[in-house]
Amino acid sequence: MGTSIIAVQQEIILDAIRTTAQGDWKVVVLDEGSRRLVDNVTQEDDILKENVTNVEQIEDRRPMNQQMDAVYVLTPLRHIVDCLVADFERRRYRRSFVIWTSLLPTEQRARLDQSTAARESIASTNVLNIDFYPRESHLITFRDPWSFPTLFHPACNQLVRRHMDELAQKIVSVCVSLGEYPTIRYHSPRDATHEASVLCSHLARFIQLEMDQYAKYHEDFPPTSPRPRGALIITDRSMDLFAPLVHEFTYQAMVHDLLPLVEGDKICYKTSLDQSSAAGIAKNVEIGEKDGLWVKNRHLHMKDLLEKLSSEFQAFKAKNPQFAESDNPSSLNNIKDMLAGLPQYQEGKEAFSLHLNMASDAMGVFQRRKLAEVASVEQSMATGLDEDFKKPKNVADQVIRLLDESDITFSDRLRLIMQYLLYRDGLLPSDTQKLLAHAQLPAQDAEVIHNLDLIGAHVSRALKDPRPLAQPPFGRKQAPAGPTEEESGLSRYNPAIKPMLEDHIRGTLDQLVFPFTMPHLDTAEGLLNQGTSSQASLRSAKPTWARTRPSALEPRQRIIVFMAGGATYSESRACYEISETFNKDVFLASSHMLTPSLFLRQVGDLSVDKRRLHLPAEQPKPQAPAHLFEKEPPQAPSKQAPAMSQSHQPPVGAMGNVNLNPRPHAASNGTGKSSSRPTAPPQVEAYSKATLTKDKDKDKDKKKRHHFFGSKK
Repeated sequence: MGTSIIAVQQEIILDAIRTTAQGDWKVVVLDEGSRRLVDNVTQEDDILKENVTNVEQIEDRRPMNQQMDAVYVLTPLRHIVDCLVADFERRRYRRSFVIWTSLLPTEQRARLDQSTAARESIASTNVLNIDFYPRESHLITFRDPWSFPTLFHPACNQLVRRHMDELAQKIVSVCVSLGEYPTIRYHSPRDATHEASVLCSHLARFIQLEMDQYAKYHEDFPPTSPRPRGALIITDRSMDLFAPLVHEFTYQAMVHDLLPLVEGDKICYKTSLDQSSAAGIAKNVEIGEKDGLWVKNRHLHMKDLLEKLSSEFQAFKAKNPQFAESDNPSSLNNIKDMLAGLPQYQEGKEAFSLHLNMASDAMGVFQRRKLAEVASVEQSMATGLDEDFKKPKNVADQVIRLLDESDITFSDRLRLIMQYLLYRDGLLPSDTQKLLAHAQLPAQDAEVIHNLDLIGAHVSRALKDPRPLAQPPFGRKQAPAGPTEEESGLSRYNPAIKPMLEDHIRGTLDQLVFPFTMPHLDTAEGLLNQGTSSQASLRSAKPTWARTRPSALEPRQRIIVFMAGGATYSESRACYEISETFNKDVFLASSHMLTPSLFLRQVGDLSVDKRRLHLPAEQPKPQAPAHLFEKEPPQAPSKQAPAMSQSHQPPVGAMGNVNLNPRPHAASNGTGKSSSRPTAPPQVEAYSKATLTKDKDKDKDKKKRHHFFGSKK
């Protein structure tokens, strides 16, 4: 079993909390950003098991706790540093152990160094390099969909350098978390004309610089390991524009394309899990790594999925013979009722219900939108070959016929036209307009097509342009010896990332298209040491011959692919398949995951006014909450208890003013005083009540706390 980046990041976080203030009880303090990072891979119970009494958020109102140490896990942002300094100035906790999720900027580090309160409060500082979100065991995102317009919008040029710095730091965090100091290669397209064609080159060099700086200041990096040295490949969306447009019929990609999934920090699908009632209540059900059915089956072709779900459900029932099905339909209903009533089987029942519903709903959309016919034409355009692996004929006629179909949605029509343009490597502008008119698409869809030019496509061509049709970046797919039904049908296309990885592992990846950032050091190791060069050989770089497929007993080499501008689920599937085929650990990282609808929207946004995009980089910076800088309530003595605030003497003055026999109506107002007595101003009265309660309970709280902590070993 390969490495899971989820487990790696989880262990980094828990180990940092476990070993900080070791043996003492402590409070963990997060901020909004770090809480999202931590919650993505851990449960709060996991944290509380590490001698933690409470998990707090630094932006919230919190009680003073000067008897307890605090472990801060924070994002290195200016307003978070403001919050931290406010805590230090109040001496909110006894000692402070500060852990940053990534490197603290120099100016913010200087602020802490110059703060007397910070110097007195901080017991230690540490950097974890965890500023990324593992989504699956081998899939990583940065949850940054704004990366696409930042990199490709013509008006965002002044934002690109800072954004590349941020991307480089996040990618380095992934490498450091995995303990890898990889060789770095990047996509350098031939004959590129779009402005962003140098994107991968610049980003790769930013990453190389960051990696070298990290290794310079961390002598124990990379850790010694028998594992072959890893590789990092930097590419971007322009390498494969078909991938976000082609209809993919593996389970995960299909449901993300066709179903209205709710995508946020978690992915959910709204469905009814009550199979015993036709009027079951629909609810959002999470789809994630904890769902074993999802993890096992998400990369299956839909037709195989339906068969497997059916067989696994039968096995589920066979494993529980008390649910044996009879020929009597009423007996089946009784079994469903029994299943719904037994909590121990509820989780399994709901998992099957969820996936059977999702598969059924996706197939319903597939049939209503005639996607079998659409996909057949798409496969010919994406591969450049028909089902017989020959040059396709009459592609234009097939596209036009589909544009006339009333069941073909407008978004599918737009995707067809865009794929036809990519297949032809550009169209006459008049032909593009005719296709748009024939498809009855609105005028703004012409902007989506035109904007493909900004991400590397040739949108137009002259009447007698001798330029040949576009070729797949890694050559045409060869006909298999005995094509299967799936191979010759709707799944002949493979995203370009798959042959790229195959060529890299075999050592045949073109060095002109994918050069190394440090060719004089990395070329021999990158091409000859795919299987055996260990981390220990990093500085000696002694080349040794490698096998294409190492033994399953050997440590698996790690390959990290970063796709700038968003990655697709078909590309994620391809990375898992390469991992399995070549016994490697291939991790796909990207700013965000693309669905076809999101891709169309983001390409269309490349021509809108930048101000309408509301890019986070151009929004006002968040501020620390004002309540963190409010002064503590004044400790001035009240009329009833003049000495209370100056010492911790018994509150005899306030107790003397308490009326033990209040009138009924006076007691109902909550003051505990007779209405015949003169009353203090509301603010003083409230303060006196709070102080009295606090002092009366102080000894009791101390005893409780002593008993609570005294019971722990």
